[in-house]
Amino acid sequence: MSKTFTRAIFALSMLFFTASFAQGQSVTISGIIKDKATKEPMPGVGVTIKGRTTATSTNSAGRFSLSTTEKAPFTIVITYVGYTTVEKEITGSTSSLDLEIEAGVTLGQDVVISASRTPERILESPVTVERMGVNAIKEISAPSFYDALNNMKGVEISTQSLTFKSINTRGFNSNGNTRFNQYVDGMDNQAPGLNFSVGNIVGISDLDLDNVELLPGASSALYGAGGINGTMLMTSKNPFDYQGVSFQFKTGINHVNDDNTGNQEYKQLDVRMAKAWGNKFAIKGTFSFLQAQDWQADNYNNFDRTSRTVKSGNRVTDPNYDGVNVYGDETNSNILSVSRSLQQGFAAASPAGFAAFNNLIGSGASYANLVTAINTNPVYATLRPALPYLGVLYSLNKNTTSSQDVSRTGYNEANLVDYDTESMKMSGSMHYRFSPTIEAIAQLNWGTGTSVYTGSDRYSLRNFNIGQYKLELKGQDFFVRAYTTQERSGDSYISSILGSFINEAYKPSVGPAANPTSGWFAQYALAYSTARAQGATDEVAHNAARGVADQGRLMPGTTQFNTVKNGIANATISSGQGAKFDDKTNLYHYEGMYNLSNALNNVFELQVGGSYRIYQLRSGGTIFDDLTRDLNIDEYGAYAQLSKKLFQEKFKLSVSGRYDKSTNFDGRFTPRISGVFTVAPNNNIRVSYQTGYRNPTTQNQYIDLSVAGGRQRLIGGLPESLNKYNLFTNKPYTDASYRAYLTSVSTGAPNRALLQTYDFDARGVRPESVQAYEVGYKGLLGPRFLIDTYAYYNTYKDFITAVDVYQENPANNFPKFGVPVNAKGEVTSYGAALGIDYLMGDYNVSGNVSYNEIGDLPAEYINDFNTPKVRYNLGLGNKEVIKNIGFNVNYRWQDGFYWNSSFSSGEVPSFSTLDAQINLKIPSVKSMIKVGGSNILNKYYFTSYGNPSVGALYYIGFTYNP
Repeated sequence: MSKTFTRAIFALSMLFFTASFAQGQSVTISGIIKDKATKEPMPGVGVTIKGRTTATSTNSAGRFSLSTTEKAPFTIVITYVGYTTVEKEITGSTSSLDLEIEAGVTLGQDVVISASRTPERILESPVTVERMGVNAIKEISAPSFYDALNNMKGVEISTQSLTFKSINTRGFNSNGNTRFNQYVDGMDNQAPGLNFSVGNIVGISDLDLDNVELLPGASSALYGAGGINGTMLMTSKNPFDYQGVSFQFKTGINHVNDDNTGNQEYKQLDVRMAKAWGNKFAIKGTFSFLQAQDWQADNYNNFDRTSRTVKSGNRVTDPNYDGVNVYGDETNSNILSVSRSLQQGFAAASPAGFAAFNNLIGSGASYANLVTAINTNPVYATLRPALPYLGVLYSLNKNTTSSQDVSRTGYNEANLVDYDTESMKMSGSMHYRFSPTIEAIAQLNWGTGTSVYTGSDRYSLRNFNIGQYKLELKGQDFFVRAYTTQERSGDSYISSILGSFINEAYKPSVGPAANPTSGWFAQYALAYSTARAQGATDEVAHNAARGVADQGRLMPGTTQFNTVKNGIANATISSGQGAKFDDKTNLYHYEGMYNLSNALNNVFELQVGGSYRIYQLRSGGTIFDDLTRDLNIDEYGAYAQLSKKLFQEKFKLSVSGRYDKSTNFDGRFTPRISGVFTVAPNNNIRVSYQTGYRNPTTQNQYIDLSVAGGRQRLIGGLPESLNKYNLFTNKPYTDASYRAYLTSVSTGAPNRALLQTYDFDARGVRPESVQAYEVGYKGLLGPRFLIDTYAYYNTYKDFITAVDVYQENPANNFPKFGVPVNAKGEVTSYGAALGIDYLMGDYNVSGNVSYNEIGDLPAEYINDFNTPKVRYNLGLGNKEVIKNIGFNVNYRWQDGFYWNSSFSSGEVPSFSTLDAQINLKIPSVKSMIKVGGSNILNKYYFTSYGNPSVGALYYIGFTYNP
């Protein structure tokens, strides 16, 4: 690390230390809040200074502490969902403020931080915010809070496996979504090398989660690069506020009525321990372990990787069958071309034999008579060793050899990846309070597991692990933090490469020059031609040829298959003989923020902050172009936000902006302007203009990876990557024109005039940006009815997409490249959503509906909006329908849509799911028993094409001290 940067960090730290201790005389109030009827302490109660942004909440013992530079007297507001709001005047510091609140019917009183990076009531947020608090987490019907995010307005999830899911809002969903930020206690939760968020693998357990806040739409003005479609903040419980021992054990079954596996057991254990000594020092530790049989991807539809569409046919009816979740069958060749190559090879190796065969064929005799003559007539004895070539020459002469692409026989995903899902994660932290408002934190989060992830391929993640380590100093008005993310791919490998190399292990696709007929395609062509020469139909000839070529094929489940499979899976891609990627990428991040509002006596609100980030890409050439060099990417940025209440505090105007710079790209400024107008008490209209941008991911910049069984190479879009493969000088051909050319070849009349070159932008791939307009309303229509609605319009520029191109090389082959590029022109999208909550007695009725649509598209843009037009959620719950018994039910439906990704494309049908739980609270032992399930009607569905279908998961859980 440079001396300049070290000095800058030191200076910034000193600035925050100095400012925090020089804020002037502060008022500190603390106390306990109880339920008026039961006299029990109330956790999670919001405490806010009236008319200001300063806020806190009570801990598990109902205690709170709040410090402010606000001059006394002032008023604090105590709010909690389902209870009547209480206001209390404060005349000075106090440590024994005991208050009671009574049950009422109040909604919309949650305090959020994400929208403005400062506490404020969710009703007054300048942008749309979805929130899940600690009490809602205990009542969810889904197996985990992460699964329950689907119930939020406008939120959708792409499920790649049981423990791997990607969150998205407002369109352009993808596997391992890189347009959506996830933060855990302020740490970016994205794997820096593999480019997916790991909230389910290395995240927060339900026991330790305090709250989730989710911002749909652009959020770069406050959170920097990324988050072009949304940002989610997950916050764990502070050990000062939530002490003691908690544990949860959950067991159940899934794969009910699943022909692939039959019923399978699901087990999960969560433990949390926290202890504080006075109000100075506290520690916390958590442990979580999950074990289950994963959902299996079994889409065997025939996928045309050239046109990227599903076509009819299966392995029996289509010689070029390529199953979506079948690997190794990506390797193919044209049988007519192979036959002609064999013909040319035989003519060169044996001119006399070649001439003799042609003379015999020219005699007009049938193939059977020719074979008999050669085998019985001594004159032709020298031709007998070359008899296998006779069928090829005969069929070519009679024009019975079809110009048909033929693929190798692949292996189903279930035979290649590890479905024995495990997830183990642990975290620990130490907290020290210098004062009631200044706290130092040392924290580690670490997790490992086995799962399956969908990117440009299906990746079997085995013993994959990520560690995040953080040091932070925070106060009421500031924070300074530094953390690192350490990614280790363990024994992970790529399924299609594994399938292809298993095929090559028992029989190479192309034999060596000394023995060309030992190759799989050569044997196929020889057997096919012989069958055709004998009068077989084309279909019969192809099936017979496959039987011959597949002789010796390694069969799943055998010792020989497993030995070869394990050898390939444990050899790295860079060795040229393996499927394993060896990623050891690290991220280092430093940031700080200061809120000057209190120092300015709240005349207006002002925040400033900055960040610096380093990516160290280390894959040993198995993912990135880093086999012989180290790759580093630096990013830095700074932001400011100014807010002021106007017109007798009826209107709050906020203006913010951020400047960011990355190693490979020009700096850019992202502003945000928002206004919140209070039309009536607890009723607000919000309007915002936001901008967001996303740098090309680390893989967009530097990937250099063979996929699809070696048929395609993915490369970064930077000019240096394009130059490495001479794509500027030896210009490749577009995908559409190359397919047209192949069609002409198959007719026997190649037409090179059909080939059209693709011109890459000399600047290479660049950041994409969005301009987002939103108008919304959130308000209480009486104490029992909360409504939240919004409409948005987004315009994307330089949208990052990808192109497939084919480059002709000196051997007259056309290797395929997949390259990230920026779409020309603008891409627009728009949508709206409506959410309601209604308290009907003790019952909470909720529902939301969202609508998303893609608008204008550039002519060459591949539509990957990947989002249903309409989706809705309905919920019904009661925390205590009868004494100590509560329940929750959630129904979800979404429209069908077309999914397009680098892995596969196809229709995702509409589907609905029903989640439910019933719980029994046992106050005498501070415990709860919950029985429930997700998708309890067991209607299997999939959320994205090529990913597994998801059935029911039924569970029973016991939680102590939730």
